[in-house]
Amino acid sequence: MKSARILAPNEPLAVSESETPKPQGLQVLVKVNSVGICHSDLHLWEGGYDLGDGQFMKVTDRGVKYPVTPGHEIVGTVEEIGDGVSEVAKGDQVLIFPWIGCGECPACTVGNENLCDTPKSMGVFQDGGYSDYALIPDSKYLAKLDGVDKDAATSLACSGLTAYTAIKKANQNSPEFMVIVGAGGLGLMGVQIAKAITGAKIICVDLDDQKLDIAKGMGADFTVNSKDPETSQKIMSICNGKGADSVVDFVNAPPTAKLDFAILRKRGNLVLVGLFGGSIELSLVTIPLKSITIQGAYTGNYADMVELLDLARKGTINPVISKRYSLDEANNALEDLKARKIIGRAVINP
Repeated sequence: MKSARILAPNEPLAVSESETPKPQGLQVLVKVNSVGICHSDLHLWEGGYDLGDGQFMKVTDRGVKYPVTPGHEIVGTVEEIGDGVSEVAKGDQVLIFPWIGCGECPACTVGNENLCDTPKSMGVFQDGGYSDYALIPDSKYLAKLDGVDKDAATSLACSGLTAYTAIKKANQNSPEFMVIVGAGGLGLMGVQIAKAITGAKIICVDLDDQKLDIAKGMGADFTVNSKDPETSQKIMSICNGKGADSVVDFVNAPPTAKLDFAILRKRGNLVLVGLFGGSIELSLVTIPLKSITIQGAYTGNYADMVELLDLARKGTINPVISKRYSLDEANNALEDLKARKIIGRAVINP
């Protein structure tokens, strides 16, 4: 099989041939039809995350080993099954849940493998979908597409799943006004999901007017360009001077985090999602005085993915796929993502 592999951080991906694996037991071999290009792939390629103040968290410190085949947003066709598999059959179109856990820690035992203490995620800790084929360790991680577009479905395994989980958390206080910061692939999905499952008035914030126009078309009630020096005042005005009930920050950079706290109302709910990195100074007394909730959102569990797939099947959400690449163009794909040339999401079709 043919794969595009990261040999070492910041080195070009190498396209190479290797023997196609044979599934055993509960394993399933999937012919990859489409794999999403995610910012997490970019961090894996760069070797880690910027923590701010000159600090850098290496992915190798989290257990990543190079070389590795990236790609965790995988849609494919079942090619071959192990002798212990009965839930799927050859020819089934499937979406893979990539956030595989140890199966034994407190998170895994309640079905939250995405929050496992010792994760074994595909495309991160084991080879993923930048390849002709992907070997799935257990058929329980597969969900049948049943009519959902193959390219669009890729994002439901990570970016869409992350957005879904974040919006569900942001909806816990039944917000009247919800601010979504960032109109990239995650943010645009977040707008659609918020429109579908919440009763909130949605305010989308971004630096790019083109992205804001797309967000408006996807259901945002208001848009604000954060280049405007009066961004926070405009948002406060929209929220009747009291601030937003919930803020979902799909960027999570120092400037956006400062904006989040400036516009969050008393009893507000802040959900931080993006992995941009950096740090800010925080007025600790503000948190108890305003009784605000601050929480992170990191992907979702298998059940969440099935729920999200059902929303896509009904046409409630429509993931935006703006660009497609071949496997040989994997380096170009990551470079384009890094240069912010991709609006919405992009996929590789091996």
